[in-house]
Amino acid sequence: MKGCVFCKLIQDKSNLIWENDKIVAFNDIKPSAPTHILIVPKIHIAKLDDLEDQKLSAELLEAVKQIAQQVNLKNGYRIIINNGPDGGQIVEHLHLHLLGGKKLGA
Repeated sequence: MKGCVFCKLIQDKSNLIWENDKIVAFNDIKPSAPTHILIVPKIHIAKLDDLEDQKLSAELLEAVKQIAQQVNLKNGYRIIINNGPDGGQIVEHLHLHLLGGKKLGA
């Protein structure tokens, strides 16, 4: 989608830390934990409510597991999906936050 910052980042392979044919991952520029990775579908989907592809849903969760293993989050991690403005979503492109690298509070 024109003007979408994540769509632009997807095209710039230099920032990617993980990629497959449908999904990319890159470090968050304002991390909330020692490890803070954004996992983003390559196709533009504005928010979770707009995700209709069940296969892509499963592939996003599988990507979380693979990336967590790649970055050595052996002791656990948190996944956050903000949905819409009231849910705290700032960029209107579906993305999952993978947080870890320390003990996270409740």
